Amino acid sequence: MVATSTAEESGPRERTRRAILDAAVAALAKSPTAPLAEIADRARVGRTTLHRYFPERSDLLGAVARFAEQSVADAGERADLARGTGLEAILRLCEEYFELTDVLAVLFFASGVNDQDIAFTDGTVIEAIERGRSDGSIDAELEAEWIVNMMWALLYASVDHVNRASGTRMKVQTMTLRSLRKAIAVTSVPAS
Repeated sequence: MVATSTAEESGPRERTRRAILDAAVAALAKSPTAPLAEIADRARVGRTTLHRYFPERSDLLGAVARFAEQSVADAGERADLARGTGLEAILRLCEEYFELTDVLAVLFFASGVNDQDIAFTDGTVIEAIERGRSDGSIDAELEAEWIVNMMWALLYASVDHVNRASGTRMKVQTMTLRSLRKAIAVTSVPAS
């Protein structure tokens, strides 16, 4: 028998774990109470394999919450918040977040995930908003925390709108970005 290295063992294990997490996100986005059997089927693994990775439903939901939190953080990285005006940065961020529609649906609506302590926003988001308030692209009368909460409320409404099939993803994304722009952008240029 040939011994395998830890790196060789961790590759397939990590792929299986990721397949289970991806399947859980897809299933829970469609039905927040999706049974473990459906998640296992979507992941193309047996129930015993799913339970080997996540012995209890709560273990899986905790892992989904951490996966979602990392997905949100990765979206923040992709948005490159240091580039452009503050308004451009926040609109890019919202666009990146919108690409996580299934992840956000799980965060917003799946019991056992949405009650976890998840960091939705880091300091770079606040810095981008403050930069926008300073560079004149974001209304200086609006507090940074207010803007963050408003953005998340708008994303909640957007995900709900998509899930109800009330509009195409593209149309809802366009409306989301337009609404955010109208809500936070400076509406008039001050006289010099």
